[in-house]
Amino acid sequence: MSISDHFDTIFKALAAPVRRQILDDLRDQPLTTGSLCAHFPELDRCTVMQHIKVLEEADLVLPVRKGRERWNHLNPLPIHEIHERWIGPHAALAVGKLATLKADLERQS
Repeated sequence: MSISDHFDTIFKALAAPVRRQILDDLRDQPLTTGSLCAHFPELDRCTVMQHIKVLEEADLVLPVRKGRERWNHLNPLPIHEIHERWIGPHAALAVGKLATLKADLERQS
């Protein structure tokens, strides 16, 4: 898989609000699939499991079986890769422009 395909898979996984909520739910601790299904009473178990599968395919969720339970762990590395590639550089540029604007305004005062 090319790096472009890798990022496409991640962005597509992040496109759905339910999947973003699942990642938010997993931010503080791993949860069982049953626990995640309980967070979405408006959806049937099969639908929630399909969303989890999409997150797994994007490497955003790492499943671990313990006995009969399946624990879902957040993998923050793909999100960090996105931050490093796009968010960080754009934020740095914006902060630089704001610093220049502030300096210009202070000189005019």
